[in-house]
Amino acid sequence: MKTINNFNFNGKKALVRVDFNVPQDDQLKVTDNTRIVAVKPTVDKILKDGGYVILMAHLGRPNGEAKDEFSLKHIVEEVSNVLGKEVKFVEECVGEKAEQAASELKVGEILLLENLRFHNEEEKGDEAFAEKLSKLADAYVNDAFGTAHRAHASTAVIAKYFPSTKYFGLLMANELKAIDKVLKSGERPVTAILGGSKVSTKITIIENILPAIDNLIIGGGMAFTFIKALGGKIGTSLVEEDKLPLALEILGKAKQHNVKVYLPSDTIIAESFSNDADRKEVDIYSIPEGWMGLDAGSKSRDQFNDVLLDSRTILWNGPIGVFEMSNFAAGTIALGDSIAEATKQGAFSLVGGGDSVAFVKQFGYGDKVSYVSTGGGAMLESLEGLELPGVAAINN
Repeated sequence: MKTINNFNFNGKKALVRVDFNVPQDDQLKVTDNTRIVAVKPTVDKILKDGGYVILMAHLGRPNGEAKDEFSLKHIVEEVSNVLGKEVKFVEECVGEKAEQAASELKVGEILLLENLRFHNEEEKGDEAFAEKLSKLADAYVNDAFGTAHRAHASTAVIAKYFPSTKYFGLLMANELKAIDKVLKSGERPVTAILGGSKVSTKITIIENILPAIDNLIIGGGMAFTFIKALGGKIGTSLVEEDKLPLALEILGKAKQHNVKVYLPSDTIIAESFSNDADRKEVDIYSIPEGWMGLDAGSKSRDQFNDVLLDSRTILWNGPIGVFEMSNFAAGTIALGDSIAEATKQGAFSLVGGGDSVAFVKQFGYGDKVSYVSTGGGAMLESLEGLELPGVAAINN
């Protein structure tokens, strides 16, 4: 893997693609700086070598127009605070202003370019736009895993203009190593936990990971499609009626690969989708009419705990209950506790996907697991076995 550790940036300008698509409040202040913190090791390494850093990123969906609310000028202060160094800003990413700002940069300084998506050419993967960007630096570094699945000018096309000086940043390298550990090099037994609402969004992931895993825990709303396919009564629980045959097919494929599948055996049900609804714990195959399952029950939690404590490599994608409502968060919290305990005992645990990452942050599990992925879509496509354009551009 070609990372920045393979290159000395002394006297060199590095054009670093980062993912600064961060959440902001009404005053455009950054409310979660995780993605900024994640690129600090890469920036530090380049500066320590005696190099210059030019950061390029996107924010939101300005659709090719320069809109003030999407300007990266609003995050400069936060980026400076996180990186521990004043960050210069230029209100363009290509053209004379950008080129002048880059040429005036001194060793050890950091420059942030304006939002790449103020130009339609970025998302179109325009070669001329990529070439203009490439004029700003001597080396290209991709440290934006969250956008690595997009074939945009700054994530994939630009690398061709740096045939011998293109590298993965340290964040990208860590993301790719973590996924590789689950799919290829992880210590057995390997357990994957897939939750969330729909089977349809996880089909390709399941099919791709079956040869690499030993256990598959299925939870959340998607579990009810499997339960109904197996003849269970699920009341008004979430179900994809058209995916019942597929659920049985997945179970058959798992058997062929000698993968043990664990579905919830009991569930916390409610009369309506509300935190204040009446609730009780029942066998998941016997949910009464008019009731819906919203969390994993106590027997399921114990069973999942046993599987996880016996695992050496763990992938977690998707909650196993409606954790956003406090009365239906216990199952996902118990799962988090089990993964944390397994990690403490030496297992490698990778958490990825929007809802799982949101849970880990909200409930303070970030430092209790081995790795929390910064890229939702990019991680999912990696797990599906797809080569990401941003990764292929560096490797090829």
